[in-house]
Amino acid sequence: MKSALDGLRVLDLSRVLAGPWAGQTLADFGADVVKVERPKSGDDTRSWGPPFIGPEANGMSAYFGAANRGKDSLCVDLGNPAGQALLRRLAGECDVLIENFRVGTMARFGLDFDTLRGINNQLIYCSVTAFGQDGPECDTAGYDAMIQGMGGLMSITGAADDEAGAGPQKVGVAVADLFSAMYAVSAILAALQARARDGDGQFIDIALMDCQVAMLANQAMNFLVGGSAPVRLGTAHPNIVPYQAFATRNGHIMVAVGNDKQFGRFVAALGEPGLADDSDYVTNRARVRNRAALLPILAKLLARHDTAEWVNRFKQAGVPCGPVNTVDAVFDEPQVRHRELRIDLHATEGTIPGVANPVRFSATPVQYRCAPPRLGENGGRVLREWLDLSESEIAALCEAEAIQLF
Repeated sequence: MKSALDGLRVLDLSRVLAGPWAGQTLADFGADVVKVERPKSGDDTRSWGPPFIGPEANGMSAYFGAANRGKDSLCVDLGNPAGQALLRRLAGECDVLIENFRVGTMARFGLDFDTLRGINNQLIYCSVTAFGQDGPECDTAGYDAMIQGMGGLMSITGAADDEAGAGPQKVGVAVADLFSAMYAVSAILAALQARARDGDGQFIDIALMDCQVAMLANQAMNFLVGGSAPVRLGTAHPNIVPYQAFATRNGHIMVAVGNDKQFGRFVAALGEPGLADDSDYVTNRARVRNRAALLPILAKLLARHDTAEWVNRFKQAGVPCGPVNTVDAVFDEPQVRHRELRIDLHATEGTIPGVANPVRFSATPVQYRCAPPRLGENGGRVLREWLDLSESEIAALCEAEAIQLF
């Protein structure tokens, strides 16, 4: 079977996570993705370890491996005029270019959208930056954690101010990067559809800060409508009660009671069906208003039995819930095993584990073309296939230190 994006060529000049994750997703969907890296050191994340995949000297950290499967690696010196000229030629042969350099950097290299549009007017050019192409912070560099802070996420993540361990917390993975990557993917696919209709490429401006603010979702609307800034509630939900984690006799369980009928089934399974008839708890609105009184009652009841027993009881009662798993336990979950969310990719180093793309197409399935590449391992083949360069031309680029082959 063909993949959805067979024949699409993507030039990925991005580093770290947001851009590479977008490029990896396009590769999973079948695009031919070439990752352009610095000679000698490559993407910053190659050295972000331990752990490393194989010998550390290979420059393949687990972090790098998480975001770069399915790509070819080509080492080009962007500061070298011959390297810049080579990238302009490659841009003339591709459909999509992804980059995440600071605003103005690509223009200095002669690799900005306006320049490349003169070479390839069908090019979809996606720029991922911390703050976007304009505004008072557009020249400021940024990483995910600072964006989580500035964008409000840390103010609503973590224990409540009156609880032990209170204070702002970042999410355990770089969600601002990851959401920005997925906004980038959807924008690229939309731009490709527009190109198919209108015939022209376009520039896409993705800002981590914009994406972080957008993903505040109901919390932002709570503020915009209600006028009060949301606060940290730990695992609790600002609009639904009970919808949070509770301690059990041997761990924790996440309970997600989404409506009043579910609440009735929930407290019946707890052995306290009368709570569903109490005027203080009969509706979600009442439970939100009276959460301070209700939650200690529920916590005391849930502490009586083990997590597995409660999960079994609540599932039989039709109450959404689940254990709070550690990452190792996640990969032991029967559902995770059934859905084959762990994958193993063949590479020179042997087998490299990974996590599957979660999208399930019926007609154009995700295909994992190759493992994350070693630094520069595909450079010669890319230049031959994309630009039809001869061995002598490739050797001249190496001699000029525009590229590095491994």
